[in-house]
Amino acid sequence: MIAVVTSNIAWIILVIAVGGWIVYGLTNIRRSRAEIGSEITLAANRKQYYDDEVLEGKKIERTQLVGLLFLVVVTISLPLYWILEPGRQSGAIVQWDHQFDTWGGRLFATTADGGYNCAGCHGGMKGPGGAAAYSITDTKTGEVKEVSWKAPAINTVYYRYSEEEVRFILNYGRPFSPMSPWGLVGGGPLNEQQIQTLLTYLKGIQIPREDCRLITDDPLTCDGGHLPKAMQDEIQAEAERLVAAGTYKTVGEALFNLDLGSGNYSCARCHTKGYSYGDPQITGGGAFGPNLTGGSAVRQFPQKSDMVAFINGGSEYGKRYGEQGQGSGRMPAFGSTLTESQISAIVDYVRGL
Repeated sequence: MIAVVTSNIAWIILVIAVGGWIVYGLTNIRRSRAEIGSEITLAANRKQYYDDEVLEGKKIERTQLVGLLFLVVVTISLPLYWILEPGRQSGAIVQWDHQFDTWGGRLFATTADGGYNCAGCHGGMKGPGGAAAYSITDTKTGEVKEVSWKAPAINTVYYRYSEEEVRFILNYGRPFSPMSPWGLVGGGPLNEQQIQTLLTYLKGIQIPREDCRLITDDPLTCDGGHLPKAMQDEIQAEAERLVAAGTYKTVGEALFNLDLGSGNYSCARCHTKGYSYGDPQITGGGAFGPNLTGGSAVRQFPQKSDMVAFINGGSEYGKRYGEQGQGSGRMPAFGSTLTESQISAIVDYVRGL
């Protein structure tokens, strides 16, 4: 609103200034006379000018009045500009975010709707999770098999990754999966601005967080917030149901292998080969993520509390974790999606593998 008012004021000032010059020019043209003879007769510098009484009276008063009016305009407009400028800039950011969101939505749309089919794999325009057709080749036998690959929900991707980590995924994809590289730097078709529009669109479809640190924070991307309690309860209920059905022995094991959101909240998605296409190999045996079996998790994290903290916050590029780990940014943070007790249950299960 403030940005619109500022723009309107600027246009009014411009119109007044241009109009003033036009009126000035037309007035001078009307006052001029057609040449009737000697140039000396018409020359402005040879005409009889005001006498001293007029010059030092009405003429100088008019000039001073015009100068005063311009001074008033300057003294009001400059502070007003500085007062309104932050609002104009905020408005411009909102406007461009909206524009980027619109452009990003067009790229995210299905192929049938002119997009790059992000929605086709991830379950629709809101990204709740879906599946993608994919061909895998058995490295031992050479057999090629068509599978349905779980494409995770991305309506919580900013819960788990920073914007730069999401940008990396979009640019370079996941080479072993249906997730292709989309950025030019990774061999894909999209330039930096197009990738940024996708990032902006993804922010707009995030599930609003609860308990943000500040009331004024955006619940889609705020710090300190967490997945709505109703969804955390749904995760817990599904894990307990799987235990009661005899599918898994403990809640920790059920959470590790949870299929909600196409594996969005599970650990097996990265740490168990074949999980994503329905042919799981050794649980926690390693795939995109490292091997967790044979006590490797305990060797990396002798203290359970350190492992809990790592799962809460995820890995940060280049930073140390555990005994001899160095972050790559690939390990997501689960502290905003799962509860403390759920993460603790997963850690207990993993440390027993």
